Amino acid sequence: MKPVAMALNILQGETYVHMGFLLPTLYQLQEKLIRLELSCKVCRSLVDALLNGIQKLFGDAMEDPELIAAAILLPRFRTLWTTKECILKAGLDFIRNHLDTDSDDGSTNSSHSDEDDFFASMKSGKPQAGELERYLSCPSSEGMDLLHTFPHIKKLSLKLNTGLPASAACERLFSHAGLMFTAKRSQLHSKNFESQLLLKLNRQFTE
Repeated sequence: MKPVAMALNILQGETYVHMGFLLPTLYQLQEKLIRLELSCKVCRSLVDALLNGIQKLFGDAMEDPELIAAAILLPRFRTLWTTKECILKAGLDFIRNHLDTDSDDGSTNSSHSDEDDFFASMKSGKPQAGELERYLSCPSSEGMDLLHTFPHIKKLSLKLNTGLPASAACERLFSHAGLMFTAKRSQLHSKNFESQLLLKLNRQFTE
């Protein structure tokens, strides 16, 4: 169960919050479970049940072009997280189509730019042409700074990977507060209680 626990920690944590982490985590989890299935002798039925459960719950999502594109547009993964060419092709086609859409949207304002700058049409062109290929061919990088070099890729990556607000952090705060505010601490002053709670939640900064 160690690979499953590690995958759950990644998906429910606060560090890897981009949508693009979903499919690489699931595909890597599948590969790890398949390797375990080949080597284990006792718990093979458990591994089979886990693999079937992943396919049943996430089978459609694992072939969703938008989710595939979100993973490709993270510099940490790009096309390294799966060897299935059909999956990568669906994501790359999605990216190319939406990069073209973005350029078409920008061309509608060309008349306004022509009024401001007589030579504006010389600057427009299609700057995103070949941008995807250059992005994929760059040396591997785990940081997001690589996206600054590719403005169109960066724009689409932000669109697909921006996470929705969640209440997990607030619920975790209330959970810690409930553990601290016990019967023996019912007379704590509000400022003292707040200070203890903040110290408990931010102890990693003091270690």
